[in-house]
Amino acid sequence: VSPPAGKHPTKMVKYAREPENPVKSAKARGSDLRVHFKNTRETALAIRGMTLKKAQKFLEDVVGMKQCVPFRRYNGGVGRCSQAKQHGATQGRWP
Repeated sequence: VSPPAGKHPTKMVKYAREPENPVKSAKARGSDLRVHFKNTRETALAIRGMTLKKAQKFLEDVVGMKQCVPFRRYNGGVGRCSQAKQHGATQGRWP
């Protein structure tokens, strides 16, 4: 099937990109996990771009309720907390 006149053919795109430095990065994937998708998505976005030690410290602080995970997209019914101001948000939880 050829594209209509004046239209460029569509090309396949890669949805996952490879890291610039594979030695200093990690990939993870889980299936059939007993976790809520929305909590996992917000937590993953909160630790994205952090170093490993900083991410581990952040998650330990979340368990100890010293820092919260900011909820940005799936924030319906999520209460406001003052700890979310550290991340530029108003709503957060400790999932």
